[in-house]
Amino acid sequence: MVKEAVEEAKKAASEAEAEKPEAEAEEQKSSEEAAEQAEADKEEASEGKKGKLFGKKKKDKKDEKIEELTDRLTRQMAEFDNFRKRTEKEKSQMYEIGAKDIIEKILPVVDNFERGLAAVAEDDKEDPFVQGMDKIYKQLMTTLDGIGVKPIEAVGQEFNPDFHNAVMHEENEEAGENTITEEFQKGYMYRDSVVRHSMVKVAN
Repeated sequence: MVKEAVEEAKKAASEAEAEKPEAEAEEQKSSEEAAEQAEADKEEASEGKKGKLFGKKKKDKKDEKIEELTDRLTRQMAEFDNFRKRTEKEKSQMYEIGAKDIIEKILPVVDNFERGLAAVAEDDKEDPFVQGMDKIYKQLMTTLDGIGVKPIEAVGQEFNPDFHNAVMHEENEEAGENTITEEFQKGYMYRDSVVRHSMVKVAN
């Protein structure tokens, strides 16, 4: 009986020893599967994160409409601003042209005043009528100066075709080269543009 008990114990130990490698193999297999599953879950989570970061979210129709209307409004505002600037520039140019045209018509009156006053004899300069004409002439010149009309300097200046119109030439040793020695008709500028060139004589 004792012998049978010993045999059974040996058999049980032998079976337990045989089952041990199988259990270890099963445990190792389970560990490997768990590791693989964890790696797969990690990759899936990473892909999901990338999708959130780089994926394009579909826009709502309302947002698209708002963007479209905003873009259209911005373009129209820019077009209106360009139109306003262009209109202001054209208005300014039209004003300049109109003002120059009127000034050009007034200048012959100024010329006649100057010729008339220059022809007055010294004895007649105290005459009330002559003094009255002189005051009107000065008032006219002050008004023209106030709106930006200035006479062009000529005598003693170097000839400049932008401001002067040479109608005569002379050799004059006392005058410098290309110098204006005489003015036949006074020239005028309106702001930065010439209304009438000075008619002059140029030396050398």
